[in-house]
Amino acid sequence: MCELYVKADPILYESRARSLRIRGVVTTLRLENQFWDILREIAEVDGMTTNQLISKLYDEVMDYRGEVVNFASFLRVSCTRYLSQRRPSVELSLVRSAAQ
Repeated sequence: MCELYVKADPILYESRARSLRIRGVVTTLRLENQFWDILREIAEVDGMTTNQLISKLYDEVMDYRGEVVNFASFLRVSCTRYLSQRRPSVELSLVRSAAQ
């Protein structure tokens, strides 16, 4: 089991900073490359750019919670929640493909 994790390409867990504008303020976010890839995928599914998605998530969490203590962590958790919701539909499509 550990091979799955240990053999991961180091580029996936290398962190990268990106500058973007949120609510008119330029800010920098540092996330691991794997999370940037997942955010890009979510944005594409929703017909947005990654920066648009991040701004929208920020606006929505601020409207809902009133504050964000650690926005980078919020984005990581959002990515894992996206993956966990996506998993059942991926597994279902695999089962359907195998049945045909």
